[in-house]
Amino acid sequence: MDRTDMIARLMAEAKDHGCELVTLRAIVEEATDLGADRALQRTGLADPDAREDLAELRELLQAWRDAKASAWRAAIAWLVRGALALLLIGIAVRLGLAGALR
Repeated sequence: MDRTDMIARLMAEAKDHGCELVTLRAIVEEATDLGADRALQRTGLADPDAREDLAELRELLQAWRDAKASAWRAAIAWLVRGALALLLIGIAVRLGLAGALR
């Protein structure tokens, strides 16, 4: 039986016999399952390989984030080294050690 038919049947039952809590819960459950299936269909994630595809995409995204963080750390490390080198050169010039370095 199609889920849409199931929802229609449950709604008709609720209308004919009064709405019991069990019937309402069944309607809500069927409607949410149907909505989730439609959402997966519309986004192209309903095929059996979708779980593997999403896992692979998550791995790629994590690798990208790791690479980006590593690049930022390396850039900051080089900036700190450059600043320290400039500071040491400035101290050497201030102390008159620049001529000794030639």
